[in-house]
Amino acid sequence: MVDYHATNNQHQQSAPGGGQPYMEQPDEWDRDLLLDPAWERQQRKTFTAWCNSHLRKSGTQINNIEEDFRDGLKLMLLLEVISGERLPKPDKGKMRFHKIANVNKALDYICSKGVKLVSIGAEEIVDGNCKMTLGMIWTIILRFAIQDISVEETSAKEGLLLWCQRKTAPYRNVNVQNFHISWKDGLALCALIHRHRPDLIDYSKLRKDDPVGNLNTAFEVAEKYLDIPKMLDAEDIVNTPKPDEKAIMTYVSCFYHAFAGAEQAETAANRICKVLAVNQENEKLMEEYEKLASELLEWIRRTIPWLENRVAEQTMRAMQQKLEDFRDYRRVHKPPRVQEKCQLEINFNTLQTKLRLSNRPAFMPSEGRMVSDINNSWHSLEHAEKGYEEWLLNEIRRLERLDHLAEKFRQKAAIHEAWTAGKEGMLQEKDFETASLSEIKALLKKHEAFESDLAAHQDRVEQIAAIAQELNELDYYDSPSVNARCQCICDQWDALGALTQKRSEALERTEKLLETIDQLYLEFAKRAAPFNNWMEGAMEDLQDTFIVHTIEEIQGLSTAHEQFKATLPEADKERQAILGIHNEITKIVQTYHVNMVGTNPYTTINPQEINGKWDKVRQLVPQRDQALMEEHARQQNNERLRKQFAGQANIIGPWIQTKMEEIGHISVEISSSLEDQMNQLKQYEQNIINYKSNIDKLEGDHQLIQEALIFDNKHTNYTMEHIRVGWEQLLTTIARTINEVENQILTRDAKGISQEQLHEFRASFNHFDKDHSGALGQEEFKACLISLGYNVENTKQGDAEFARIMSVVDPNNSGVVTFQAFIDFMSKETTDTDTADQVVASFKILAGDKNFITAAELRRELPPDQAEYCISRMAPYQGPDAIPGALDYMSFSTALYGESDL
Repeated sequence: MVDYHATNNQHQQSAPGGGQPYMEQPDEWDRDLLLDPAWERQQRKTFTAWCNSHLRKSGTQINNIEEDFRDGLKLMLLLEVISGERLPKPDKGKMRFHKIANVNKALDYICSKGVKLVSIGAEEIVDGNCKMTLGMIWTIILRFAIQDISVEETSAKEGLLLWCQRKTAPYRNVNVQNFHISWKDGLALCALIHRHRPDLIDYSKLRKDDPVGNLNTAFEVAEKYLDIPKMLDAEDIVNTPKPDEKAIMTYVSCFYHAFAGAEQAETAANRICKVLAVNQENEKLMEEYEKLASELLEWIRRTIPWLENRVAEQTMRAMQQKLEDFRDYRRVHKPPRVQEKCQLEINFNTLQTKLRLSNRPAFMPSEGRMVSDINNSWHSLEHAEKGYEEWLLNEIRRLERLDHLAEKFRQKAAIHEAWTAGKEGMLQEKDFETASLSEIKALLKKHEAFESDLAAHQDRVEQIAAIAQELNELDYYDSPSVNARCQCICDQWDALGALTQKRSEALERTEKLLETIDQLYLEFAKRAAPFNNWMEGAMEDLQDTFIVHTIEEIQGLSTAHEQFKATLPEADKERQAILGIHNEITKIVQTYHVNMVGTNPYTTINPQEINGKWDKVRQLVPQRDQALMEEHARQQNNERLRKQFAGQANIIGPWIQTKMEEIGHISVEISSSLEDQMNQLKQYEQNIINYKSNIDKLEGDHQLIQEALIFDNKHTNYTMEHIRVGWEQLLTTIARTINEVENQILTRDAKGISQEQLHEFRASFNHFDKDHSGALGQEEFKACLISLGYNVENTKQGDAEFARIMSVVDPNNSGVVTFQAFIDFMSKETTDTDTADQVVASFKILAGDKNFITAAELRRELPPDQAEYCISRMAPYQGPDAIPGALDYMSFSTALYGESDL
């Protein structure tokens, strides 16, 4: 305190150290404003009350502001009280020069605090200049009451105004924009009091049309309960068009300092809210991941049994419907699930990045829902999918083969049954018993011709049996009826053989009785039978169905058909020769009047039948030509479809590979910023999306190929499966790369890492990543750390430091360090984040420096949802100073950062 009986003649004219003044006086003090008597009166009263609020701490006060400071003694006392520092001893005596010396000591002290006084001299204060005295007091108020007010990096007047705006924002009829007319109705002052002490004012009963009552209420409550003296008159404020700004600021600053403790609690509450908001957001992301993973795994679980179902249908139409259902699965049902799987991986990576940036433990999904579990299930799905498609195509080929064999069996069986019709009855006739010698000889020759015909049909019977056997081996659905018909044919064939043998023996027994035989009939029968059999075989071959898959196969059939047509002239000569024998027989019969009734006794074949079958063969040849031409045209169309598909596939396949390589180059590029990389990746992503139409067109061509039952393509090494897998990998790669760059941006922004630092990290990482695998081995990582200045060389201390760093960047002991882990490590080394200790300190402030906190304190200081969040998760406090309802905020804070369990 000032010793009023000591003297000190020291006088300094400028601030010590040559520092810059606090502010230029003209900018903060305008003497013209004091020309208004109303403002001057408000300032007198306010400044006087403000000075007395401090002087009373020393047991004194002033009554007239321009008179009581003239000797400098109370002015020096005021400065000592508000600053807490001792000033030089005042001069003794009551002479003018003593007063000037004391005032100069006070002014010198003000200047030493960085305040520049303009046009304010000790003589004017000693002379009682009201304007200069008020200006000096306002300067003191600015320096010691308002300068230290800081809200969000603003200070002084702006900080005080921002503080008032935030505190009064929720209140109706309050809009603080300045320090004059915004305070005329008194509601702003009442709102400030109610915000911090709602028990002192019932704000709901205040009326905007009663400014004097509102102001007086605020003044009285502040003086009685907050120890803020009344510095203003309600009538002066209401009746002045624009109240004095400095008077209002001086009075409002008292409220700021009165509620400074509450401000500290609010800051602590904001910190806790921030931490809890991060934790709530992370929990929401975890729940979303669990839900998406469960839905995707459930879909895979339902789909795999469908793909593993190998129960074949009996008809081609039913199997083709299965193939169409599979196409719908590939085109409609699977693509959204591919997108969900990709989005799930992106959400997981983003969540892990956020957890690392906020010093939270890594997220571990529930059992069976890890990303690796989903990938394993997805691989099982694709394996089942591939096997199902191959099975479908093989089954369709099998059914196609079965239908062809079944039709061939029916044709050959029908021809054979037509040939055997009546043969048993013929062989069982007893005509030889009453026949003449010539007749028996004729019967014998006829029987020999039949035996020749029977032997010729042996191949057909064997073919029928072989086809039936193949149908059984291929599991033909109508095998029972085929087997029954085949058995019937075989039984009949055995019976024919037995009957033939029996008749042959009977004829041989009577041959000695019959000698006359017409060699011409025999010759006709012997030549006509094979020729007839050849014609039947030719008709059978010409009517035989065929199935081919390539141009070469149809060309082979066409060549065989041309070779067959080349044999027709020789066959026609044989026909003419056979008909010549018959004509000779007719001539002999007519010449010798043989009673043959116009029939050949040795064969049932007659010239009319031979000519009819020959005409039939000639008719079937052009029909066969037409069928081969149509099939050739179909194979040409199939070849066109193969080339059309191959032309696109040979472009799309390399394009996908090129894009994969270009994306890989972008992800390791260091010459541009992360934002440039992101923009470039977004452009690539858009290009890839725009390219989807080419994939769809290729899918359409592939569908045409499958509908045409084309199973191979020599014009390209790419299959539709290759293209689909490459396309899905490309979509996944671009999405994953974008996510990695987003995480790097998030890490950079959250940790305050500069672009140059990121480039340096990337350049160092790429330099030691010799194999371009995107990860560093332990020796490569050690070399990288040494290049960055870390002491990890092969010494005992260096090995220990390197082991510590590896436990951070490779907690799973995989032996490699990814670029994201490298960035996280470097960002932790260069930046700082919230810690559990900081959160504990914040809770300690809210708890009033207690080791526990109550539910009421949490509900008072925090928003309702976050207060309830804490109350539901905090364990009861068990310390010796515990009270009923005490909660343990220390264990809760450490649990937020994974240091204990909630």
